[in-house]
Amino acid sequence: MDYSAQFDALQRTVTEAKAAAEAAATESRDQIRQRIDQAQVDVDLGVQDAEQHADATDTGARSKWAQMKADAAAKRDDIKAKIDARNAQFDADIAAGDAVMAEQAAYDALDYAGWAVDNARLAVLDAIDARSYADERAKATSG
Repeated sequence: MDYSAQFDALQRTVTEAKAAAEAAATESRDQIRQRIDQAQVDVDLGVQDAEQHADATDTGARSKWAQMKADAAAKRDDIKAKIDARNAQFDADIAAGDAVMAEQAAYDALDYAGWAVDNARLAVLDAIDARSYADERAKATSG
C-alpha cells in the first residue's frame, strides 16, 4: 500500500479546505452557498469512494470504518438540514444563536478530523507492523 500517497492526498484536501474557508470569509452568501453545494458534491463522492473501498476490504475492519462513515454522513445530512432551515429564518436572535451552534459544530468537526488523522496514523503504523511481521514469519518458515 502507498500510504505516503494517501497522506499527500489528505494534506491536499486539508489545504483546499483551509483555502475555501479563508475565501468564504469574504464572499457573499450566494458565493458561500455555491461553495457549500460543491463541498456537498465532494463529500458525496468521497462517501461513494469509501463505500467501494469498504466493499473490497475485510468485513471486520469494514464494519468499524463503515459505521464511522455512516455516522459522518448522518452528521453531514444534519448540517445540510440546518443550512436549509437557516435560510428560512428571519429572526436575528435565532440566526445569531444558530451561528454560534454552527461555529461550535465546525470546531468539533475539525477536532474530530484531527482525531481521525491520529487514528489513521496508528492504523497505518499497525498495518506496516503487521506486514513486516507476516513477511518475517514467512521468511522464517521458508528458510
